[in-house]
Amino acid sequence: MRSPSTILIAAVLVAANAVPAQAAGTTVRTDTGFVSGTVIHAQRSFQGIPFAAPPAGQNRWRDPQPVQPWQGVRDATRPGPRCAQDAGLGSPASDAEDCLYLNVTTPAGAVNRPVMVWLHGGSFTSGAGSDYGVDQLVRNGSVVVTVNYRLGAFGYFGFPGLPGSGAFGLKDQQQALEWVRRNIRQFGGNPHNVTLFGASAGGLSTCAQLTSPRTRNLFHRAIIQSGPCQLGLPAGENQVQHVWASRADVEQAGAKAPHGCADVQCLRQLSVQQVKALTPLFSSPAYGTEALPENPIMALREGRFHHVPVLAGTTRDELTVFVAMFYPPLDAAGYEQALTQSFGAAKAKQILGVYPPKGGDERKQLSNVLTAMTSTCTTDELRTLTGAFGYEFAEPEPPMIFPGMPEFDYGAYHGSELPFVLRYGDVTLNDAQRTLSDEMVRAWTRFAQTGHPGWARRDVRLFASEPVAPADHRCDLWGS
Repeated sequence: MRSPSTILIAAVLVAANAVPAQAAGTTVRTDTGFVSGTVIHAQRSFQGIPFAAPPAGQNRWRDPQPVQPWQGVRDATRPGPRCAQDAGLGSPASDAEDCLYLNVTTPAGAVNRPVMVWLHGGSFTSGAGSDYGVDQLVRNGSVVVTVNYRLGAFGYFGFPGLPGSGAFGLKDQQQALEWVRRNIRQFGGNPHNVTLFGASAGGLSTCAQLTSPRTRNLFHRAIIQSGPCQLGLPAGENQVQHVWASRADVEQAGAKAPHGCADVQCLRQLSVQQVKALTPLFSSPAYGTEALPENPIMALREGRFHHVPVLAGTTRDELTVFVAMFYPPLDAAGYEQALTQSFGAAKAKQILGVYPPKGGDERKQLSNVLTAMTSTCTTDELRTLTGAFGYEFAEPEPPMIFPGMPEFDYGAYHGSELPFVLRYGDVTLNDAQRTLSDEMVRAWTRFAQTGHPGWARRDVRLFASEPVAPADHRCDLWGS
């Protein structure tokens, strides 16, 4: 005869097995309340989880504030609103200030898995974490978090006497990382093995967070895709326009901007449309702030950054997309004129000696110059400074992810690696590209698990679906 305790244990097991498979594991407790997600194809998805209070009204242009705990179970089956932004390059517009939400996707039954936190790109003015599917990374064993952060003038506006001027978007990212540290174990993730990664503005953000004292121990590895801290555009003779702005400059710009306000209280009463109109003036994160105390470029070059494993790379033809959008077809004379306007006459002559006209439309050669100067060689320096592993995405004909682009030889353009690591829109890959995608996902996952992607630090790993030769980007031409 079975004992009463044996009967009780058996009854508990029967009751547990009676729970529908679809419902099991879909409710998780966070530090502000329960959330209920979905289970699809052995993955659990929790979307639209607030990690900060809505940054609207009196919270506009304030550091992210704590979430108000809720009663009951919060629906987490849909992503939160996109942060306020205008439409552009396939990114839809939004008027939402209540937008500080994140999404967590995890393998069903995950326990103590590596965590990957994705910061989206979009020039600090557009995009959302929910634009990216993370299925492949999750199938390979990672818990993946995608994050929204304030954009444009909502994230980077400054004004004299306004605490946090110019760095609210960066502070949002830090708040999300703090949420991960407190909560991710409940979703099966390891809070002591977090990889922060992003592309373009997300890569720049990752690089900036690498230099911020506030993020110490909030992440333990970093992947910087096409976003080195030193990225900058030529701005005339011996001048480079970098991404970062000083807090003083941002505050001065805020005082002079055409908003019609004399104080912060008035500014917080502006309509969303009035604030969006200021975005062209305020899309540069500010240093000299609590979120980012010093210029990330100087911090890197002087060794003041988190010494964690880093993987950093670019696409081979980063600037083709921008050259095709902003330049008409160029003959040899037009190419020389474009170089002179960008770099000054003396440097243009030096560049022409290394990158001479090739005949035909010289925009491709101009993009080669700009790719090396802005991205490839700055990333090369970043790898030297941080001891990072390197890669170059060199797929000759990747699918185009930006709608409505003019006909052009884009090659491995800026952002073209995204659908090889993440699911992006309705972009599809051919069989050879899917094989390449699997290879890249394994490398990203291996790095998140171990801090090593699978090749030596001295090598720059080329990713392409067919054999390609290493490219000489002539980084000796640019120095620092």
